[in-house]
Amino acid sequence: MNTYLLTGAGASALAALLHIGCVAFGAPWYRFFGAGDRMVALAQAGSVIPSVVTLGITAVLLLWSAYAFAGAGILFALPLERFALCAISAVYCLRGLAGMVFAITAPGERSVAFWGWSSAICLGIGVVHVVGLSQVWPQLS
Repeated sequence: MNTYLLTGAGASALAALLHIGCVAFGAPWYRFFGAGDRMVALAQAGSVIPSVVTLGITAVLLLWSAYAFAGAGILFALPLERFALCAISAVYCLRGLAGMVFAITAPGERSVAFWGWSSAICLGIGVVHVVGLSQVWPQLS
């Protein structure tokens, strides 16, 4: 069992649950977690767009969690595990780094604090994935 990938899997699963909370509790949750004004307004107006987008993100996060659990040795092996875990690690790390740059250069309708915190979290999850992946690399297919 690889504790780094297990931690990464748990972080992705927690992020998925928080996204489900946004769908369930609506505009106040979207606003609290830093969704843009347009997404909050759509949620307040009863549009299905925020829910569809958020559930799509949730599905991706749950898939990423499953791959990290598989890499950690908790789940059975999944197809293209090496490739998937490399891609997941890269997306988390790139989102973290790009978000930090974006916070400084053009935060848009989201606050600098949102970009800073969310980017630090994504970068941390990415680093956890990279460390775990490097440890289990020889066992992966």
